[in-house]
Amino acid sequence: MKVLLLSKACLVGSYQTKLEAIARHDDVDLTVIVPPVWLDPAGPVTLERAHTEGYRLLVDPIRFNGQFHTYYFPKLKQRLDQLRPDLVHIDEEPYNLATWLALRLARRAGAKSLFFSWQNILRSYPFPFSLLEKKVLAGIDYGLVGNQASAKVWRQKGYGGPLRVIPQFGVDATLFQPPPQRDPGRGFVIGCANRRLVPEKGVDWVLRAVAKLPGIWRLHIAGEGPERPFLQSLAHQLNIADRVQFDGVVTSAQMPAYLQQLDALVLASVTLPNWKEQFGRVLVEAMACGVAVVGSSSGEIPHVIGEAGLIFPEKDEAALHHHLLRLMQSPELRDELGRNGRTRVLNQYTQRQIADETVAVYREIIN
Repeated sequence: MKVLLLSKACLVGSYQTKLEAIARHDDVDLTVIVPPVWLDPAGPVTLERAHTEGYRLLVDPIRFNGQFHTYYFPKLKQRLDQLRPDLVHIDEEPYNLATWLALRLARRAGAKSLFFSWQNILRSYPFPFSLLEKKVLAGIDYGLVGNQASAKVWRQKGYGGPLRVIPQFGVDATLFQPPPQRDPGRGFVIGCANRRLVPEKGVDWVLRAVAKLPGIWRLHIAGEGPERPFLQSLAHQLNIADRVQFDGVVTSAQMPAYLQQLDALVLASVTLPNWKEQFGRVLVEAMACGVAVVGSSSGEIPHVIGEAGLIFPEKDEAALHHHLLRLMQSPELRDELGRNGRTRVLNQYTQRQIADETVAVYREIIN
């Protein structure tokens, strides 16, 4: 079967390992279209040609770059005429213009189609996006969602078609793996690795929790964003600025080594009226590296971690401090959680498994 996948997310090199895994299936002829760059609010995301074996990676311009709701691929009709796919995988939310246009063109070309959604909060959109959403839900052949809450949202919104929960991307466990060893004499190393430093990532709660830790420790904070000046100021107020290192943006290629240096990773996300954690990809990346993970109760985090890490109630500084103190004082607990985390990733979250589940959906749609 010929599959055409439209995705701005697949600009990221590490995500392309899923595409290679999809293309390894003998019955899949895969073509992927990406833009040359996505003007994300956190900064431009440019194409990384890192893993491109076995499929075609085409680069087409997009209009309204950086506008999540209104961007689209203007050359898509020509591509459909050229490629004649059996299935168009639209790696985008149902209420966006790009999804509706791709669905309409796919139907005209006689191709099946599916969408992907992370949306985990029930919300209504103004016209014309409400109309686009309604038409997509009525006309699409299949829905993929990245978390349990998203499945509930789209059922509540009236989508009655086939629906499966499959995370958008998994982890390449050959890239993300435990280091040969960690130097126990370096002290306890904690990490927060977010692309964006924004209030909803809860890094301020991590600073407050670590400030009360005894002994030798340090905290690495990855990411850039509007919250950084406040976080730096808070570190000074808590008298821990000399133990906190702001590392800026860590690229996907740098992330395995960045995580391997850690003893514990914290994702302290805080639910807002219009947002809650949709997955927390850095959790599975850290788990694959054998790092003990600690996550808040926001959104999908408890489902991702399962029994392979520690969970604390959002904004509960004391509970987070307690978890970190336990990990700091018990290398055995860190090792146990690290092993459990990697096992969980190998069983559920590798790129190969995500790809296999996605191809199973392709076959279901076509057959």
